[in-house]
Amino acid sequence: MSDNQSWNSSGSEEDFEPELGHPVGIAEFSGVLSKWTNYIHGWQDRWVVLKNNTLSYYKSQDEREYGCRGSLCLSKAVITAHEFDECRLDISVNDSVWYLRAQDPEHRHQWIDSIELHRAESGYGSESSLRRHGSMLSLTSATSGYSATSTSSFKKGHSLREKLAEMETFRDILCRQVDTLQKYFDGCADAVSKDELQRDKIVEGDEDDFPNTRTDGEFLHNNNGSKEKLFQSLSPKGINGIDFKGEAITFKATTAGILATLSHCIDLMVKREDSWQKRLDKEMEKRRRIEESYKSALNELKKKSHFGGPDYEEGPNSLINEDEFFDAVEAALDRQDKIEEQTQCEKTRIQRSSPVPSGDMYSSAGTHRFSDKPHSQSSLALIVTAPPHDVHRFSAEVEEMVQNHMTYSLQDVGGDANWQLVVEEGEMKVYRREVEENGIVLDPLKATHSVKGVTGHEVCHYFWDTDYRNDWETTIENFNVVETLSDNAVIVYQTHKRVWPASQRDVLYLSAMRKILANNENDPDTWLVCNFSVDHDNAQPTNRCVRAKINIAMICQTLVSPPEGDKEISRDNILCKITYVANVNPGGWAPASVLRAVAKREYPKFLKRFTSYVQEKTAGKPILF
Repeated sequence: MSDNQSWNSSGSEEDFEPELGHPVGIAEFSGVLSKWTNYIHGWQDRWVVLKNNTLSYYKSQDEREYGCRGSLCLSKAVITAHEFDECRLDISVNDSVWYLRAQDPEHRHQWIDSIELHRAESGYGSESSLRRHGSMLSLTSATSGYSATSTSSFKKGHSLREKLAEMETFRDILCRQVDTLQKYFDGCADAVSKDELQRDKIVEGDEDDFPNTRTDGEFLHNNNGSKEKLFQSLSPKGINGIDFKGEAITFKATTAGILATLSHCIDLMVKREDSWQKRLDKEMEKRRRIEESYKSALNELKKKSHFGGPDYEEGPNSLINEDEFFDAVEAALDRQDKIEEQTQCEKTRIQRSSPVPSGDMYSSAGTHRFSDKPHSQSSLALIVTAPPHDVHRFSAEVEEMVQNHMTYSLQDVGGDANWQLVVEEGEMKVYRREVEENGIVLDPLKATHSVKGVTGHEVCHYFWDTDYRNDWETTIENFNVVETLSDNAVIVYQTHKRVWPASQRDVLYLSAMRKILANNENDPDTWLVCNFSVDHDNAQPTNRCVRAKINIAMICQTLVSPPEGDKEISRDNILCKITYVANVNPGGWAPASVLRAVAKREYPKFLKRFTSYVQEKTAGKPILF
């Protein structure tokens, strides 16, 4: 048994359960998901069905019998969980992309897990699902992949490695030769030393009479062979003879081989450097072409009218042109108006169907906010009789804002103010001045309106009191009072409903209500509510919303026409003149034409809706001056 086989046999048995038994079919999975349709209609609820590794969607569950509206095969699909939106997942196959949103993060995880199960069943799982196949397959694939990579990647480096191995061999040969020669020369040196010593002794003993023969018979002293015999006798026995000429030839060949190998290595490295340089140049050229293609594709996408997904929103580099931006905003506002109209109709139907109890808010003799609650009466009395200066840390800012509005906001729109009349509907007129700063529209707006049957106190009260905010304000998603500074001054944090493709906005502002007494007894008193942005530690800016800055004032004066005879003043005798000014910094970039078009559309609607609400709330109630 090989190593791979032994490792595989010791693995988990559950890896082989799907192969040993019959495959278990995965049940159908379905439910409601929000699907991105286009930049006009945005997110729409759809009935989505996951079955047989195919994802299909229907307009609703009841319309399944009419056929699906689209389907995707998940075999080669790429499922991506959105980085910031915890409820969203994107499914793409080639150029087709589905943007889907679940109800909550838990439902998104269920969908992703179900999709992965279907893909794993069909053999196209993610990395995690691949682990459930046999271990032998994984090892074999990894080994074969490594071998193929090794062959292709190191083919050019094989010659260089071979030459380096040859260099190692040559080094070993030279080291052995050097050791051999060193031993030989050391032995020669010792032999010469001993030979000279013995020769000196022989010369001293035979200096006078050198015999022809020795008694020991070892040496022959004649002219033909005595010297050779002598050196033979003096040769050290410990030195073995070597082929010095052969060693020299080998040394020359080895050094020549080293030089040739070094030259070859240099050539290989130069070629390798040239190869890498060519590859680098090729990659740089490829990158340049890809960047050009990306820019070209981006420009082409900008030209297409259908371009735009849920991630493309406002900003200086937005891919949505102004026309598409405006169409998307208009479509979103129309949907909000339709929802508001349906809600209002539902409220009216409920009020008509339910019996009206005694003391109804619309009955003159019944209870209402201004008469049935003693604490409300005292609260209102405090507001009416409150000193002009409230004591809190923002008192100076409030006083400055009030004085500015009384000085400048009530001025006539003529002269050099450059006010442009943009809307005129009956008594209501809306003016605007075009002002931009760093590409952001800061158009100051001023509207004048006259409303019968209500007083300035009543208009300002319903505009300031947060208890009634959700009754007439339709653009707010939620709000809360961050801090109550006094009986008529609060700090409010509110988030507005997002209108795609514009980012969601939030506002943190101080709202104060004030009564300004007239200097002349013939002039009416003035009621004023001013809202201006402030900073507070309990409502810091977040990445979720863009923080807008506001400076708004609702200025109201009550005109009373004397009744006939001795009749008491009724609501038919009163008229409220309203001056509404707004200076809003949206805090982020959006097309100027879109912002101005939305302001022209929404501000008149707001004034009509709010004043109608005040007339409805005060109808049949005692007049509150």
